Amino acid sequence: MNAKKKFDHSNDLVFLPLGGTGEIGMNCYCYGVGPADDRSWLMVDLGVKFGEDTEPGIDVVLPDVGFIASDRRNLAGIVLTHAHEDHLGAVAWLWPQLQCPVYCSPFAAQILALKLKEAGLDEEVPVKVQALGSRFKVGPFDLEFVSVTHSIPEPSALLIKTKQGTVLHSGDWKIDRSPVLGRGMDEVRLRQIGDAGVDVLVCDSTNVLREGHSPSEADVAATIERIVAEAKGRVAITTFASHVDRLATSVRAARAVGREVVVVGRAMRNTIEAARACGYLGDAGRFLDEEEFGYLPPDKILLLCTGSQGEPRA
Repeated sequence: MNAKKKFDHSNDLVFLPLGGTGEIGMNCYCYGVGPADDRSWLMVDLGVKFGEDTEPGIDVVLPDVGFIASDRRNLAGIVLTHAHEDHLGAVAWLWPQLQCPVYCSPFAAQILALKLKEAGLDEEVPVKVQALGSRFKVGPFDLEFVSVTHSIPEPSALLIKTKQGTVLHSGDWKIDRSPVLGRGMDEVRLRQIGDAGVDVLVCDSTNVLREGHSPSEADVAATIERIVAEAKGRVAITTFASHVDRLATSVRAARAVGREVVVVGRAMRNTIEAARACGYLGDAGRFLDEEEFGYLPPDKILLLCTGSQGEPRA
């Protein structure tokens, strides 16, 4: 009888998704290196998922981090690829269970700071702000932010180098060679990484089965400018509050025809505050409160509204 072969797991590189695979939202991925009884961990993203029709009364769903919380002494840190709710929104809820440093871009840090303040954690969570394209080390993980393009400022893929192997974690992305804001996708660096060799690509696949190409934000901008210029009365534009490119596009269209911009929605106001703190929307001018809406002529106003997904009571 042949003895069962024992595998050496002392040099394992482990990928453990706690959310975000096979679903939209609740992104939370753990990478581990070393033996099972003393493994070092890195968490990439910690987001929420919003309740669906099959979950009545549920507003937010959080990933189950019980496993990694039980081994938090070996959790080197949390790295956030960008500031969308499904990648960052659970930090304020779950950080007390994890209690490790959080690494993110300047814009993500601004959005996170607002959430941590609301949760009373703003002086507890160690947030390590990393420049776009920077390289940094977290425990045994050598990391690099690689700029990509997405519907929010400063999205990054994450290059993870370990003794056991190299992983490129894409984060959310699309190819847009003419974004309204930001540096866009660093195709040169991505090619360099590919030429050097990657063992594993962990890649966002939202809408991968949808045929065709995503339009550039510049194409959307041209359409919005035409619609706003032709409009005779009030104009209301609804969008994701975090879509700063779309906000900039809408503001420019309004200013071009002499319209004031009224902002409706707390999340959008928070986003504008964070964007301006990072140097975006510097030429946008003054935004008006919704209380001023009724005092303006219909042809001199543009409303920026949250609630683009048709949420109840939005």
